[in-house]
Amino acid sequence: MESWLFLLAILGIAFVGRNNSLLIATFIVLGIKVLPPLSSKLFPLIQSKGINWGVTLISIAILIPIATGKIRFIDLLHAMKTPAGWIAVGCGIAVAILSRHGVNLLTDTPQVTVALVLGTIIGVVFLKGVAAGPIIAAGITYYIVTFLHLGFT
Repeated sequence: MESWLFLLAILGIAFVGRNNSLLIATFIVLGIKVLPPLSSKLFPLIQSKGINWGVTLISIAILIPIATGKIRFIDLLHAMKTPAGWIAVGCGIAVAILSRHGVNLLTDTPQVTVALVLGTIIGVVFLKGVAAGPIIAAGITYYIVTFLHLGFT
């Protein structure tokens, strides 16, 4: 019963905060939870593979501008001629390394998940953040480039 109340509270927070991603995610989890035979199979699968699926989906979205020709190889070369481009590469590397350690932490200390979920909900709903780890590199790059008054041109 507690899990239902917790999910409904998250749904309410997502509604009040007008966060469609969290609303959809919570509705999907509740929908799966309604059918115990389905949830007993899907929850472990989604829990073990979901992050990889999400990263894959985000990677696909990031690659679409390359596939459509909106981003060309010459654009990469131009970006690499700027300090901001090198900061972006460094942030991408740093986030990949941090993510590896984060996944290990979640595996070794699952109770930290509760605090992470709470922090993510607060950040997404009340601070208008986005619950997408790979985008962290872009956010870090943004702050460094803005702080140093750099650009990609």
